[in-house]
Amino acid sequence: MKKRLDYNTTDPKAIKGLLELEKYVADSGLERSLYELVKLRASQINSCAYCIDMHSKDARKAGETEQRLYALSAWRETSFYSERERAALAWTEALTLISDNDVSDSLYKEVQKYFSEKEHVALTMAIVAINGWNRLAISFRKEPGSYNP
Repeated sequence: MKKRLDYNTTDPKAIKGLLELEKYVADSGLERSLYELVKLRASQINSCAYCIDMHSKDARKAGETEQRLYALSAWRETSFYSERERAALAWTEALTLISDNDVSDSLYKEVQKYFSEKEHVALTMAIVAINGWNRLAISFRKEPGSYNP
């Protein structure tokens, strides 16, 4: 695939809002390891090669294990993730695939068990942000493999 354009250099103001959203999530108190899993899982669902590369590298740098990274797409079938992480991953999948399903009351209640209301908002904003980044990277064909943490 040939890169189409660099949206950051074309108009840096265009991504200002997403950068502010990232800052909000980073400062929200969500664990970095959880945030990296959420970003990686949404990127897998969206087939965003650039973001999969980026967030797997960032997760490794933050201390994530290879086992958990390799099994992430099949997280329901493993015992490698905490109940809090499982709730976050289920929420991530539901919101990322929102046009395919209803975000059920039962899922909402499951997330509420493990996240305060403030954390739930931060988690949701994290998912909103990564889905936005995925759409930018995919549509403008950002080159996978070029990211260095």
